[in-house]
Amino acid sequence: MTYSTKVPEWHREPDRTGIPPVNRSVEKLFSITPSPPTFPPATDMTDNPETDSDAPTWRILDAALNRANEGLRVVEDYTRMVLDDRHLTSLLKNLRHELSNSAKNFSSGQLVAHRDTRSDVGTAIGTDSEYQRDGTVSIAQANLARVQQSLRTIEEYSKTVAPQVAPLVEQLRYRTYTLEKAIVTAMLSHQSLRHARLCILVDGLDTAEKFQKLVRQIIDAQADIIQLRDKSLDDRLLLGRGKILTECCTGTGTRWIMNDRSDIALAASAHGVHLGQDDLPVAAARRILGPTKIIGVSTHSIEQAREAVLDGANYIGVGPVFPGQTKSFDQYVGVDLVRAVAEEISLPAFAIGGITAENIDGILTNGMKRVAVSGFVRKSADPSSAITALKQRLAENSLT
Repeated sequence: MTYSTKVPEWHREPDRTGIPPVNRSVEKLFSITPSPPTFPPATDMTDNPETDSDAPTWRILDAALNRANEGLRVVEDYTRMVLDDRHLTSLLKNLRHELSNSAKNFSSGQLVAHRDTRSDVGTAIGTDSEYQRDGTVSIAQANLARVQQSLRTIEEYSKTVAPQVAPLVEQLRYRTYTLEKAIVTAMLSHQSLRHARLCILVDGLDTAEKFQKLVRQIIDAQADIIQLRDKSLDDRLLLGRGKILTECCTGTGTRWIMNDRSDIALAASAHGVHLGQDDLPVAAARRILGPTKIIGVSTHSIEQAREAVLDGANYIGVGPVFPGQTKSFDQYVGVDLVRAVAEEISLPAFAIGGITAENIDGILTNGMKRVAVSGFVRKSADPSSAITALKQRLAENSLT
């Protein structure tokens, strides 16, 4: 398996030219709980002279287990030290431990007894590419491929000496595919949204002229993202407002996101869509929008935030944090969830709900560096000044 470590043009960090980002979708496989077939327990054949014909198999299994464990550890170091992502690191660590538990079905005596590194012809075979890496990303990707290949080897060769292992390792292999996509998604999202700190939510207002005026004020104030959220307009009017946003954002560094409606996001050429917990799942929205659009997901608990990572979201909204001026909720997550997400998940996350220049410190001091606001800007007599005040506070707590 060959990976390109060069960040494609459409993944690169945006500037004021309006280049849109992209991320890859990720399949949700961690919820699969297979029921593996029942096989007789493995027999310890360490001292059985009749097992000599299986010696090559034991050598293969020993080497593949070592490669898989080594590769998982390398990738775990990447998510831990580079992405600083506790969630993905924990998933990798659990997978590594499950592989070790699966290997207990093998005879440890057979594995070690048939190890013969000194006469292994493979140790003298190498390619130039395996000694070259373009950076930490390429190291992680190369080792994910190494893990997947090793797990396939274990899955196949275990069928001859310990068949009960094969279905267990098969599921571990599927999970590495999900982890690979989640890791790449997190990495690319961090790159493309690195300086996206402020998202402004707007409704369609009562006329297109008023809407266009507000949008231009927001763009001139250099807000990073505009989200169009309006459940009162009919589809044609909503599409019209979206086209205004596309026209106004073109050639600028501001992107615009359609709330809820993947179909209108596509029709109006939005940069992406933001989904609530009751909207289309990420996979369905991805099929509508394709791989080059941003997909955000609202989350109201740490469990939902974890799921959004594996579902393939490019960013998450975390809230509602405080009571706001535009929407009311039965309960608010407060800064506790803000802190929990900031500590565990590296995927770009925007705190949302009642955020103003006066209470934004409660977000920043709890580790989250991105915010989405609505009423504070929309109801301000001077939206540009309101945005400037927010950007100043965010700049003082700039991303590392």
